[in-house]
Amino acid sequence: MSGVRNIVIEQGEGDQRLDRWLRNRFPELKQGKLQKLLRTGQIRLDGARCKAADRIEEGQTVRIPPNIDEPPADSTERPQLGGMDVEAAGRLGDMLKDCIIYIDDDMLAINKPPGLAVQGGSGTDTHIDGALDRLKLGAKERPRLVHRLDKDTSGVLLLARTRAAAARLAKAFQARDTRKIYWAAVVGRPPHEGGMIDAPLAKLPGQRGDLVKVDENMGKSAKTRFRVIDNASKAVTWLELEPLTGRTHQLRVHCQLMGNPIVGDGKYGERDSAVFEAGISRKMHLHARALSIPRKNKPPIEITAPLPEHMLETWKTLGFDPDDEQAQPLEL
Repeated sequence: MSGVRNIVIEQGEGDQRLDRWLRNRFPELKQGKLQKLLRTGQIRLDGARCKAADRIEEGQTVRIPPNIDEPPADSTERPQLGGMDVEAAGRLGDMLKDCIIYIDDDMLAINKPPGLAVQGGSGTDTHIDGALDRLKLGAKERPRLVHRLDKDTSGVLLLARTRAAAARLAKAFQARDTRKIYWAAVVGRPPHEGGMIDAPLAKLPGQRGDLVKVDENMGKSAKTRFRVIDNASKAVTWLELEPLTGRTHQLRVHCQLMGNPIVGDGKYGERDSAVFEAGISRKMHLHARALSIPRKNKPPIEITAPLPEHMLETWKTLGFDPDDEQAQPLEL
């Protein structure tokens, strides 16, 4: 059959499920069509019929039928990519290229804009995961997400450029070998200039949907270091936050627990706070400022993300200086 390709599993692509490899190679391939191609023997592994869960190894050959990632001829839908319209994904990918703040052979980092989801979900049609094909930038593989940021949180978002790099970086995040520093503007002034918030968190149902709350019985361990960098009288404080664990909404809930919710946090904060009367933006004031990534026998890679526009405006209004030496992360 004309158009049939035989692709050799390359170095670094082995030891994974066949269906995962296929989705990385052909991100527009729908699950239903993938299963049909496997069931009818149009996709083969070293010439033999195969299943989605089969493990592949370097040097094996995968038979790829023609038009594997094209929609059915009778389809009236526009092509989709990770739940996104392909054209929209392309536009978002081009925009994200302008957000790149670090790149090497193994990884790249973007300064994620606030209000942009990292992954899709119910009611989320636009997300970074759907646009990653545009960030290959000459690499053979599609970039992979290594960690997550909340939709309304801005700042350093790390992507692995190879499967091997993704495994190494995921292990570093799981082992807490990486160091993450956040900047936040919070309402009021904390009772101490710095310290540790140690309060277990659990996701529990609430009137406004699921909420993360402190729960001594059901909660998982959650620890956050905090440090006051500056303050504007007693109205707003500029905090440095360092999560030592990675719980959902951890920084937002820990700030709320301290009595100093993050400015613009409509879920865990004060929707009608007096700080907005001074012209402060109602957007979330939480920013992943810096990330330190360890390396063997080399200094760590340190990536810093500039503040988004709405936080820069707040800093100017309150007289905060992001270039102040006091603002540099301790021991980063």
